Amino acid sequence: MAAKSLLELQPETAGHYVLLSNIYANAGRWEDVAKFRNLMTQRRIKKIPGWTWIEVENMAYQFSVGDRTHPRSKEIYGMLKSLSTKLEMAGYVPDTNFVLHDVPGEDKLGILNTHSEKLAIVFGLIATPEGTPIRIMKNLRVCGDCLSHI
Repeated sequence: MAAKSLLELQPETAGHYVLLSNIYANAGRWEDVAKFRNLMTQRRIKKIPGWTWIEVENMAYQFSVGDRTHPRSKEIYGMLKSLSTKLEMAGYVPDTNFVLHDVPGEDKLGILNTHSEKLAIVFGLIATPEGTPIRIMKNLRVCGDCLSHI
């Protein structure tokens, strides 16, 4: 099996475990997902967390999924909810296929709605004058739902 060969060649590379786990999750093979996550735990292999950065007034701000550490979190989440509602009224449909966790649909929506790139962009909208270009940086890929939402 290709997965076994990949892990034998580079057993310490977290990305391989995450990739294989995501493939199984996408196929709904949750037992296999659990096996890979357990294997990572046993081997003490840590997944690289996703971060999004935005610079506002010469200061860098960092966000992670579900982040509520920012002093303006309440405002960020309020505006994010408002924008998401407006986008849905305009035809946007959240794509929960990008949530690779075995959780109910409502929980998947909650996870999608708190992705770091969405939080950073909303903070940029709140913290900069209207019409200011907003640029974010990520250390991982942007999921397809976030691309549609943005």
